[in-house]
Amino acid sequence: MSPTMRDGRQANSERRRQRVATAIRNAAKNGTPIGVSAIARQAGVDRTFLYRHRDLLELVHAAEREPGAQDPAGGSPVSRASLQADLANAQARNTRLAARVQQLEKRLSQALGAQAWQESGLGAPADIDELQRKITRLEQHNVELTSALEETRSDLDAAREANRDLTRALNQRS
Repeated sequence: MSPTMRDGRQANSERRRQRVATAIRNAAKNGTPIGVSAIARQAGVDRTFLYRHRDLLELVHAAEREPGAQDPAGGSPVSRASLQADLANAQARNTRLAARVQQLEKRLSQALGAQAWQESGLGAPADIDELQRKITRLEQHNVELTSALEETRSDLDAAREANRDLTRALNQRS
C-alpha cells in the first residue's frame, strides 16, 4: 500500500470517527435514543466500524448510560440526584408496602384461624349475646325466687308462732 493510499484511508477513518462523535453529542443534546445502530445510522457508518473501534463503542455505551440526557418525550433533563431521590422514594414505598402486606397477612391468618375454630365446634358459640341475656334473666329470676323464699319463710315462722300461741292458749284452758 502506498503512503498516499494509507494517508487517504487514515483521513477517511478520522472523518468517520468525527461523524460518530458528532452523532453521539447531537443525540445526547437532542434527547434522541442512543444505541449502536442509531449512532451508526446518524453518522453514516456501518455498525462494524463502531465494533472495530472499541473507543468509539465505549463512547456510545457511556452515552447510553448517561442519566443527564433528556428523556425521549422531550422533557427536562434528568439529573443523577433526581434519579437517586426517585430510587430512595421507591425503596421507602416498597418498605411500607411490605409492612402493609405483613399486617394484612397476619389479619387474614387470624380471621381464617377464628373461622376454622368456629367451624370445628370448639370455639365459643356465635350467640354469646343471647347467652349473656339469658344468664342475666336467670340471675334476676334467682333473686326474685330468693326474695319470695325469704317472704314465705317469714310467713311460715309467723304461722308457727301463731300456732304455738294458740296451742298454749288451748292447753291453758283445759
